[in-house]
Amino acid sequence: MTTAMPAGNAGDLEARYASRAAVASWIMFDWAAQPYFTLITTFVFAPYFATFVAATPAEGQSLWGFATGAAGIVIALASPVLGAIADASGRRKPWIAAFGALLVIGSSLMWIGKPGDPGVILPLLIAYGIATIGVEFATVFNNAMMPSLVPPHKIGRLSGTGWATGYIGGILSLILVLGFLAANPTTGKTLFGLSPLFGLDPVTHQGDRITGPLTAIWFIVFVLPMFLLTPDFPAKRPVRTALREGLRELRGTLGELPKRRSLATFLLANMIYTDGLVSLFAFGGIYAAGTFGWHTIQMGVFGMLLAVAGALGAWIGGKLDDRVGPKRVIAASMTVLLLSIVMILLVEKDSILFVKVPPPVPGGGLFAAPAEKAYLILGCLIGGAGGPLQAASRTLLIRMAPKDRIAQFFGLFALTGKVTSFVGPLLIGYVTFVTASQKAGMAVLVLFFVAGLALLSRVRE
Repeated sequence: MTTAMPAGNAGDLEARYASRAAVASWIMFDWAAQPYFTLITTFVFAPYFATFVAATPAEGQSLWGFATGAAGIVIALASPVLGAIADASGRRKPWIAAFGALLVIGSSLMWIGKPGDPGVILPLLIAYGIATIGVEFATVFNNAMMPSLVPPHKIGRLSGTGWATGYIGGILSLILVLGFLAANPTTGKTLFGLSPLFGLDPVTHQGDRITGPLTAIWFIVFVLPMFLLTPDFPAKRPVRTALREGLRELRGTLGELPKRRSLATFLLANMIYTDGLVSLFAFGGIYAAGTFGWHTIQMGVFGMLLAVAGALGAWIGGKLDDRVGPKRVIAASMTVLLLSIVMILLVEKDSILFVKVPPPVPGGGLFAAPAEKAYLILGCLIGGAGGPLQAASRTLLIRMAPKDRIAQFFGLFALTGKVTSFVGPLLIGYVTFVTASQKAGMAVLVLFFVAGLALLSRVRE
């Protein structure tokens, strides 16, 4: 990081921050990490697990929810402590490297998930938990680097560009999987009409399972520019000393929160609406697979369209963030998400808003049925709103938090994003289990966005 300069003209102020190459390399972290969320948690592996590994889609949704909740508990308990230690020690990259390794290990183990083999369910869920913990913690420390990269008036654009770039990376990873690796078990051909590369067997769904190792390799390759070109914070204290100092500062920060009422309210709102958003992304693909019987190709194309909407939404949201403020962007995004969820619950494969429509025909065209088209449109609205919501949330935190404790507050940000993150998945899992209905499980998400909007209305930037 370049040495801070005294206040002066605009050129002097710009010189205090990182070079364009360093900023672009930092943005590549989102590109490197996004395939985990695109391929594993949302559009390919999670629906595959629920449909072909678990006994039934409802059981698969329930088990996936329990595993997501367990990982969320670990992240919630540890993230503020690690953030405080990072602020005290100064450096961010060693933490990103350590937790990135967990992402790589857990993702690679997804390959073992053979269809119809109950013996792999527990190891798969453990691997998923390890990878989720890794990617979430690595993201905490990557976010904490933002204030050193650009001036405050460009933070919104940086955050939005990062999310948009991540979505584009997710799109390309989906194209790679659908076009060249994952084939229809019936035809043996990929979306592009090709035989799968590397002789991947469609019958044993090797094209779905390869998404784990592919995610690991993708992360290793594309995170390297950040490690090589983006400056880290200078080291302050040894880790052992930083541990004591960080815990002391964390206790002080928690004691201050009641005095920082608006910031505390925002963190509470973030806790609730992030839980809803994570649950929506985690189970939206599983819900579509169970409702319409979509397999990898349909889910992948659906994912690509959502990612395009997400990239566009994040990019536009970043510009609006700098212009109208992150709070308004967050509120608008949550409103769109809330309305979209309500509409999705009113879409059946043979009806839309209680109006009967022709159901999907086996062997019919891609998204040919009216209900499938409606779900596709609503999914794009969710993708378009999810990106700005996440990007604007981290910029609002940067605007409200003390600059000398930014990693600590990003740890609290992750805490509030994860401390109840097990509640949404566990509620979905429990309600789905009790009712044997995916729709009933998904309906609980309405409560999260209603509560999030109510709390956000009390936040002052």
